[in-house]
Amino acid sequence: MAPGPLRLTLLGVGAMNSPRFAPAGLLLRHGGHRVVFDGGPGAGPPVRPEAWLVTDEHAELRSELRRMAAGDGLVAHAGDLDLDGGGAGGPGRAGLPVSVRACPVVHTSHSAYGYRIECGGLLAVWAPEFKDFPEWAAGADLLFADASSWNRPIRFRGGAGGHASVHQVGAEAVRHGVRRVVYAHIGRPCIRAMDAGLTPEVGEWGREGRTYTLRPRPGEGPGD
Repeated sequence: MAPGPLRLTLLGVGAMNSPRFAPAGLLLRHGGHRVVFDGGPGAGPPVRPEAWLVTDEHAELRSELRRMAAGDGLVAHAGDLDLDGGGAGGPGRAGLPVSVRACPVVHTSHSAYGYRIECGGLLAVWAPEFKDFPEWAAGADLLFADASSWNRPIRFRGGAGGHASVHQVGAEAVRHGVRRVVYAHIGRPCIRAMDAGLTPEVGEWGREGRTYTLRPRPGEGPGD
């Protein structure tokens, strides 16, 4: 029987102070494992997670995230995580381990990260904020990406960082062999584009509450 799937649910798809969406957040589910990435007010997990990882420990929502994680007895932090395959496949299914790795992104003046999520030969990437497309996301089966801006990059004052535009992300995703792009950090310029009926040339708008499922290939594991 095939191994159990990797389920990735968007808890929110909004950029900071979004007038429409909850803060960008992701829930990973694999059998009995539950892990949250980012999120914030209105974008908390519906189940108690075993870990709460963040892409920026100095983000504007850091206080809220710390309180939310503490409510589940956890510490919100950036870091790596290994989930064993014990029971992850469910009855009659072989559990596969999940490797979660924090990888640096160019975004701001302090350290910030995205995450490589690997399971059964598949790669999902959570990278909701970056100025330069992360090389380590190449070949991803699924990339959750920045959409702070529609057709022009955002540059922070003093050259401290910024955000890539949807047009840039799409072009770079194609160049890096990414199979599917979901925009999961939607800013005001992209909300205006959405209201005008525009869609990305590459990829799709993320939807709050939607689950994206990846099914590992039997007989494969991380690194195979």
